[in-house]
Amino acid sequence: MPTLYRDCALLDLTAGRLLPEQSILVEDGRVRWIRPTDGSPPPAPEVEVVDAGGTTAVPGMVDAHSHLTMPGGSHWVERGFDPTENLLATAEHNARLLRQAGVRWARDVGAPMRDGRAVSLTVRDAWRGHREYPYVRAAGSWVGRAGALPSDLYVEVTDGDGLLAAALAQLDAGADLVKLYLDGPDREVSPFTVSEVRRVVEAVHARGRTVTAHSGLLPGARVGAEAGVDCLEHAFQLDQDVARLMAAGGTAMVSTLAVLESWQSFAATTLLPRFTSDDGRTAIAARRERAHDSVRLAHAAGVLIAAGTDFGGGSLRANQLAWEVQTLVAAGLPAADALAAATVNGGRLLGEPDAGVLREGGPADFVLVHGDPLSDPAALWRVWRTTW
Repeated sequence: MPTLYRDCALLDLTAGRLLPEQSILVEDGRVRWIRPTDGSPPPAPEVEVVDAGGTTAVPGMVDAHSHLTMPGGSHWVERGFDPTENLLATAEHNARLLRQAGVRWARDVGAPMRDGRAVSLTVRDAWRGHREYPYVRAAGSWVGRAGALPSDLYVEVTDGDGLLAAALAQLDAGADLVKLYLDGPDREVSPFTVSEVRRVVEAVHARGRTVTAHSGLLPGARVGAEAGVDCLEHAFQLDQDVARLMAAGGTAMVSTLAVLESWQSFAATTLLPRFTSDDGRTAIAARRERAHDSVRLAHAAGVLIAAGTDFGGGSLRANQLAWEVQTLVAAGLPAADALAAATVNGGRLLGEPDAGVLREGGPADFVLVHGDPLSDPAALWRVWRTTW
């Protein structure tokens, strides 16, 4: 049955304004038309009319940094060692949370390996073609230098040849993209050289896929940008030179600023010294300040910024992308740019022109939120209805 969503507002992110009292006709999962309510014809008898007055229609959002098989929280690393059946059950729960939060696309950037294959790929394959689930693009497991993460959580390599072999093995297993880990055991030095990372980029691009890289520290960020990776995840430490390199080379950034807000909250809700000690609080506050500076540098340089939560592989949960948008605004981005990071920019990163976009003729993947997210980004928490 066709459905008419009547009297909602629409986001115009290019102009940074709302268009009030619009109506959207949906039929067979597509947007048939979008018109001002005053200029719309009376609905036919067979059309279901939804009174959407007071809401804003937001394109189905894109969580550009997620880990579908893990729950997040203060023990996020330990959960990567859970039994396979727990990981799969967690993914099902996360799918429900994503839908309720208006997140249509999830870009999974790392999952535990089971039987030689990342569990995220099993989840992606099981969900494909089922409209109630998010659309998924998935890397395999993390690929990094031995000693960078707990053993058995990721694919460990010891040199550039191993890095290349492991990256291609992820593609052989069916990964949509490759995720490198560019923080190493030595915080002052990138775990891989520019030439080693560039070899991976060239080989993966030759197979029509992309390379993204975890980058919490400046040395790895610089190597990733110089090597031409497609994206830096987190990018908590940038300087002007690296931001300019990213912009010039087309390296995108996925922000996960709300992770650091979450860590600050753990000072009150946990007894873990990393979060509660004076040294821990000071370190987190300094890292938060540097991360906000890095987002501003990237934005000023013209880097494409998409928004992610890092849920599962970090401390946030699957229904908290709104928190990232709020934090981007708090860091200094205009609200329209922060909203674009969670919608259309995520689609650009994925290479999916309909992801994060609401348009006539496009898929009816949008969410109605109560209020105006341009003046009040917290409106994204107030999801009233999704269309899938």
